[in-house]
Amino acid sequence: MLKIEVDGRPVEVPQGATVMDATNKLGVYVPHFCYHRKLSIAANCRMCLVEVEKAPKPLPACATPVIDGMKVWTQSPAAKKAQNGVMEFLLINHPLDCPICDQGGECQLQDLAVGYGPSNSRYTEEKRVVLRKELGPLVAAEEMSRCIQCTRCVRFGQEIAGKMELGLAGRGEKAEIVSFVDQMLESELSGNMIDLCPVGALTSGPFRYTARTWELSRRKSVSPHDGLGSNLVVQVKQSRVMRVLPLDNDAINECWLSDKDRFSYEGLNAPGRLKQPMMKRDTRWEPVDWEVALEFAVAGLQKQDFGVLASPHSTLEELYLAGKLGAADFRLRHADFSADGRREGIPWLGMPIAALGTLERVLVIGSFLRKDHPLIAHRLRQAAKRGAQVHMLHSVDDDWAMPIASKRIVPPSKIPDSIASFAEALKGGKNAAVLLGNFAQQHPLAAQIHAEAQALGVTLGFLGEAANSVGGYLAGLPAGGNVNSILARKALVLLGCEPELDFADPRSATRAVNEAEFVVQLNAFETGLEYADVLLPIAPFTETAGTFVNTEGRVQSFHAAVNPLGESRPGWKVLRVLGTMLGRPGTGYDSIDEVRADCLRGRDVASLLSNRTQVEPSPVSFDPPGIQRIADVPIYFADPLVRRSAALRKTPDARPPSAWMNARLMARLGVSAGQPLLVEGAARLPAALDDRLPDECVRIAAGHPSTAQLGPMFGTVSLKKVAVERAA
Repeated sequence: MLKIEVDGRPVEVPQGATVMDATNKLGVYVPHFCYHRKLSIAANCRMCLVEVEKAPKPLPACATPVIDGMKVWTQSPAAKKAQNGVMEFLLINHPLDCPICDQGGECQLQDLAVGYGPSNSRYTEEKRVVLRKELGPLVAAEEMSRCIQCTRCVRFGQEIAGKMELGLAGRGEKAEIVSFVDQMLESELSGNMIDLCPVGALTSGPFRYTARTWELSRRKSVSPHDGLGSNLVVQVKQSRVMRVLPLDNDAINECWLSDKDRFSYEGLNAPGRLKQPMMKRDTRWEPVDWEVALEFAVAGLQKQDFGVLASPHSTLEELYLAGKLGAADFRLRHADFSADGRREGIPWLGMPIAALGTLERVLVIGSFLRKDHPLIAHRLRQAAKRGAQVHMLHSVDDDWAMPIASKRIVPPSKIPDSIASFAEALKGGKNAAVLLGNFAQQHPLAAQIHAEAQALGVTLGFLGEAANSVGGYLAGLPAGGNVNSILARKALVLLGCEPELDFADPRSATRAVNEAEFVVQLNAFETGLEYADVLLPIAPFTETAGTFVNTEGRVQSFHAAVNPLGESRPGWKVLRVLGTMLGRPGTGYDSIDEVRADCLRGRDVASLLSNRTQVEPSPVSFDPPGIQRIADVPIYFADPLVRRSAALRKTPDARPPSAWMNARLMARLGVSAGQPLLVEGAARLPAALDDRLPDECVRIAAGHPSTAQLGPMFGTVSLKKVAVERAA
């Protein structure tokens, strides 16, 4: 350890630490713009100049390494003069638009100008003007004249997102931040650039000019989307969610958010929110009060044995009460339930989330990693940058924006048989793991993939696909059946899900709900009008209290940020009343705390987590003749809330699906890129070229209305060239 003195106070720091590290350890604030604890050092703003003993001039604290016995002064006359001089230069060209700037009230430049800036400027020359940049629907770059060239956004793209999408072009006063040939930002983490920008150059497109920061109330919450359980700050104005920001938690999401977590809030007030109970009379939908709707629902459910199908994005309390109603399951996109009763515990990540960054060797099987788990991809990217070997086994060769040590791209049917080939690559790693992604968990031979991965003899982990993929098991689901057996029942309760978009086989699921004699839909949106008999409006995560159990088994509870919209009610309350009216024992709870306590009573969550399976590896294979479908679930269509966000629907990741295939399959079918294909006789999609796909495979996204009638996510599909009519 090195000993250093800062403003007369001694402190010890490790070898290689900077003066900024020492001041941070002491809690001494040094003004800065370009420095960020998660980014590399640029030292280009010069705002953090400090006086160092025996140095001929002030030095930047962020870039000055500590020397044993060093003495530093952060507020001496020399340091203050240097800092004041830098601030004066920064303000020479900065526009005087604080009253209308979205960053007003939370602007780093504004704050530091008060303490370090002059009362008036000595410069009378015209200020420079930098034109706006078009970066897409999420990040607005309308006032780039505000930019102070701190390059945080540039370094974020290179170091965190894994793709350099912005750069600094020009020199001197001609320098400006630009994208490559006017390209849009396509990273699934791009919204973090808004937080990083210390001025108002990059702002939130959806939030822009909708509220001022001092008008907003702040509520802590947890993301309902992927299995990470990112910590959120939900900002509210007049009982309406206006913005979502990250809440720092180095154990989970650090200081970052995926764009899905950040911008999905737009779906909360999207057209189609279900604001009051509705009941179908003959073929007409009529609004009714809660008492009538609940009595009608109970009367219909009492006539036959029913089952409950719940979204894995539901809260722990909702899933627990769903299981008390009857047979229930939450694994909607899973196709293989043969491992039920043969697992030793609840599938989970197999390690703390933070430990992902310490892995030396890791094999990721069947994962659209960047889109399914953006911040887990970030953790593995940082591990790869430190020298970890990342291996990939998948049916697509997507760019993970990280070095890949080895990869095998095979048809879906070949994934189970290909796992053993990675044994040598993982051997010898002191800290090695194999991670099963969404695609692997949804595979028709998921149990076999699990067994083969376990046989590799290293740490095994499941990348949880939804907020409560672990919590669903903890709540006691599946109870009394699985998704397939429940769909065969004559009456159904649907909790927060849409059969045409959220199931492994949307065509069969849609047929089942249409053929059911009675269907109760509990949802925040008007959905299921074709097959449901009664719609009960339940509150989304911002309007209810609840608990999510993330992929590492961490139990995270949260409170409502705003009041329920209209006549909506928290889902746990609706399920509790249904249980009581149906005469189900153990449903008479008075508060959500009682529900949670009952669910977790006497149970140590950590002791319940285990990825061990009794399924033995076997040569059983799934090898259908014909063209195999590879079905991803696009990042912004993964759940009902995110697919209703207007801003996210404008991004490249929300484009309508195409039928992607390699050139050999295109030639065999006699089509070229852009030509229409009839898929399964049900969907007309344009052909698209991706030579990285395996032979005799076509990649067609699921979870989208245009592909809802194509049947299972796995298996074979028929492709037929559509004759293009020529204009006369």
